[in-house]
Amino acid sequence: MPTTLLRYLLLLLLTFGSPTLFAQNSDPQPAATAPAATPAQTLDQLGGQLDTVKAALKDKSTDVPLGDLRNTALSVQDQARQLATSLAPQMAALQAQLAVLGPPPAKGAAAEAPEVAAQRRQLEKTQANLDAQIKQAQLLSQNALQLAAQLTGMRNDQFQARLASRTATPFSAAFWVDTARSAPDDMVRLRRLGARGVEAWREAWQPPNRRPLLLCLIAAALLLGGGRWLLERLLLLLATRHVPDGHLRRSAMATAVALTAILTTGLAAQLVYLGLNWNDILDPDLDALAASAVRLVWFAAYVTGLGRALLSVRRPSWRLPALSDLVAQRLRPFPWLLGAAALLFGLFERTSRTIGTSLPATVATRALMALVVSGLICMALLRMRRARRELVVSGVEVEQRPIWIGLLTAAAMLGVVVSWLGVITGFIALAFFVAVQMLWVGVIVATVYLLIHLLTDLIDTLLSPRGRGGQRLQTTFELAPHTLEQAATLLSGASRVMLILLALATVLTPFGAGPKDLLTSAGQTFSSLKLGDLAIEPGTIFTALLVLVAGMFVLRMLKRWLREQLLPKSTMEPGMQDSIVTLLGYLGGMLVFVLTLAALHVDLKSITWIVSALSLGIGFGLQAIVQNFISGLILLVERPVKVGDWVSLNGVEGDIRRINVRATEIQMGDRSTMIVPNSQLITEKVRNVTLANAQGRVQIKLPMPLDTDAGKARELILQVLRTHPGTLAMPAPTVQLENLDGGSMLFSCTAYVNSPREVSSVKSDLLFEMLERLRVAKLPMTSPQSMVLRRLPPLGDNHDDHD
Repeated sequence: MPTTLLRYLLLLLLTFGSPTLFAQNSDPQPAATAPAATPAQTLDQLGGQLDTVKAALKDKSTDVPLGDLRNTALSVQDQARQLATSLAPQMAALQAQLAVLGPPPAKGAAAEAPEVAAQRRQLEKTQANLDAQIKQAQLLSQNALQLAAQLTGMRNDQFQARLASRTATPFSAAFWVDTARSAPDDMVRLRRLGARGVEAWREAWQPPNRRPLLLCLIAAALLLGGGRWLLERLLLLLATRHVPDGHLRRSAMATAVALTAILTTGLAAQLVYLGLNWNDILDPDLDALAASAVRLVWFAAYVTGLGRALLSVRRPSWRLPALSDLVAQRLRPFPWLLGAAALLFGLFERTSRTIGTSLPATVATRALMALVVSGLICMALLRMRRARRELVVSGVEVEQRPIWIGLLTAAAMLGVVVSWLGVITGFIALAFFVAVQMLWVGVIVATVYLLIHLLTDLIDTLLSPRGRGGQRLQTTFELAPHTLEQAATLLSGASRVMLILLALATVLTPFGAGPKDLLTSAGQTFSSLKLGDLAIEPGTIFTALLVLVAGMFVLRMLKRWLREQLLPKSTMEPGMQDSIVTLLGYLGGMLVFVLTLAALHVDLKSITWIVSALSLGIGFGLQAIVQNFISGLILLVERPVKVGDWVSLNGVEGDIRRINVRATEIQMGDRSTMIVPNSQLITEKVRNVTLANAQGRVQIKLPMPLDTDAGKARELILQVLRTHPGTLAMPAPTVQLENLDGGSMLFSCTAYVNSPREVSSVKSDLLFEMLERLRVAKLPMTSPQSMVLRRLPPLGDNHDDHD
């Protein structure tokens, strides 16, 4: 009775929460704690496991997967390394005790006490045994590591050989003849497995096991029926109440929808398995098959739940991808179909492994799976394209897709073509691999997409200066708002990089070989070429191109992230931000170039003859380029001129728009651009108007007659200078009487504006306003002209007088 109550309690806990609690032990008494194994026993066990792996490796008839053998070898290596590490402190303690006792007395010296001598002998014996155990553990670790490396190579070779294998095509008679010939034997094995399954079901339906089985089946039905609805409503209620409104709530709700489908379906399958195997009634083969079926159900539920969360057909406002309602509606059935296909064919694969299905049947099934999976992916892409075309025809603006979406779409179409061609030409293993890889990569990409949105929204919400968490951080640590924004940008960028790297590692994990292994196989097919001492191999070239493209892409994304996200949130001026981005581009480009050369295995010896042949031309032809390049680096570091400065150089006057590696772009007043070599900005005289002070000065000379009321004129001009919206209050405008000359007096009027670029326009406005005010006040700018007429005597009268 206590056992039954304990089992029901565990079943209740499993139903409402943990999927990992299994009550499968019928013994009501807890097992006694086994004594810890000694180091010698552990070493014997590890050596026995390693010998078993070696024996299985030598036995050609064994069907143990090489991956399992490799995992066993790695486990032995890890345990041996941990054992050696754990014994090291004991060795240090023994050495310290021997150091305290000191060396044994020399011959002829006084004999030491018998107790001391016995203790020294005991310590030396223990030290020798411990040293032998440490060395044995280290040797086991090294041997296991070498064996794992050997198994990895064999597994990669096996994987590549399987991909390159070719069978009869489905369009040939031999393909179907072999399948039909082996079908009766396969059906016999399948019926035997079915009979064992029926017998296990009958045993589970017996009275001792009937009640737990019924309870498990009822709980599974409840989970699949109303459990999903209740759990989804609960998670959505929690997200609505406790998650702030915004992007985080949308990503949290999408995650909740995905988790709901996974948990309910997966727990239901786990409950069915628990009810069938309540008292360990399944034999090892059926137990392994049932456990595999449960894992496949979890994966299929994950695929469907993830697709349902991302498409979000019923609630478009929760949709994370930039998909229209029509596209989402067209893609709605495909997550379910892909999940069902993965579950169905996965069950067949596991069943075939259990009963030992013939090779023709396995090949036929894999060909069918390759066609089905690639066909579903092709149909999804075609539906999405047709939906976008319908939207364009109807006049609806189609969402813009990122570049990586287009690359993934092109890769998927290429995979579909390769998979179908593989089935048609008989390379069914390759077609099956490509189809499974497309499904696996799609699931990984969708998962990373959801996690990136969730983590980014979570970080932005927690570190937002306007949010509750951000305000608490500002108050507690006295942080500036831009510091929190920078921290949020850095954390979100780091989380994206980590998720992408984890996704790449996950994508390459289940296939047993990476791209480098496939490139090695291709490199062995083609003969290596050499250019002098430089070896040219297809795999090396592909790797170098991959490094170059990936490096330039990462550098471009990093520069864009710095220019648009991180640096604008700092207190640096725009010129300094542009200088940092430019320097990073130069350094990053050099690093990518060096990494590309390293991927090509290029050293100085390989290119010595090229450098020696071109050194003379490079020395003369690149002298000016090198000079300008060094000058550009000096400009970026010392910054005598920076982006945004107004400079004047040899009659060229304008704003600096960009400092490149060779020349600087100066935009002139007529909106044209002058390209000036960087060396001129270093070696020649440059007038930087905005270096020390960014303000501009407006200076006007006004001549006026001497009889003008100077005080009234001064007040009027000052009023004009002060009331103009473009002039500054500090420094204040001034009007000075500069000179008295030629019957006139000269006023010098000075005002300051925000930028030298505003001087000409403000000066024109001030002159217009001054002339108008002076005319209204009847203060002339010049004295009135006077004409004196003098009448001269006639010429004749003068002559007579003379006479």
